[in-house]
Amino acid sequence: MVEFVELAEAKARGGLRMSCVAGVPSPWGEAAKGILFAKKIPWVGIRLAPGSTELVEWTGQASAPVALYEDEPPRSGWADILLLAERLAPELPLVPEDCTERATLFGISHEICGEMGLGWCRRLAGVADGLEGRGGFSKGIAGYLGAKYGYRDGCGPEARQRVIDIVAMLAARLHENGSGYYLGDRLTALDIYSAAFMVMFKPLPEAQCPMPAPLRAAFESNDEATSKALDPILFEHRDRIYAEHLELPLTL
Repeated sequence: MVEFVELAEAKARGGLRMSCVAGVPSPWGEAAKGILFAKKIPWVGIRLAPGSTELVEWTGQASAPVALYEDEPPRSGWADILLLAERLAPELPLVPEDCTERATLFGISHEICGEMGLGWCRRLAGVADGLEGRGGFSKGIAGYLGAKYGYRDGCGPEARQRVIDIVAMLAARLHENGSGYYLGDRLTALDIYSAAFMVMFKPLPEAQCPMPAPLRAAFESNDEATSKALDPILFEHRDRIYAEHLELPLTL
């Protein structure tokens, strides 16, 4: 289990430190935690909570995760954190050596983690639902997230369709590969990203992922078309990846 420390102690330590959203299973943060756990990289955490102005000044980001290694510049991008982890523990690779497979991993991972990817568009869809009275996030949370993810009037349908297209692509990939993994027959970062981002549709059970009931309800709020697109193989894959490769329960 990761050790969370106060900011002053984190600054005084060497090695790897990483800020994490407090009390919420942010998929970007949970994926970064999963990568560090799978690669057995020691680190300490700092919780990002509302009003964490000093932490924001140190990391340069009002969001998380942000990884800080020794005196190197902070890394907040999902790919930057992955590549740092690959450098720190090359003996437990999560990125293939083959160039084609490597390109496939980063391409599909961008469709999950990147701007207008699965996580981004799922957030936009939840914002639209909340602001338009169809469930999703509460209006207060929706307003905050809407500003962060670039919500604009009428963007909900586009965001929901992107979500549907991406989860369909992911499910097809798992069915086609047939090994229980996305690439070859072993764990890669792509498996961890997919597992972590499925929380946005159906969080892990409360005993493994404690979270406020209203937030859990918002995460599980799916329109009919999205529910239909969520092939059970995505959650079967997630549950197996967590059971076999990642830490449970989540440390939030």
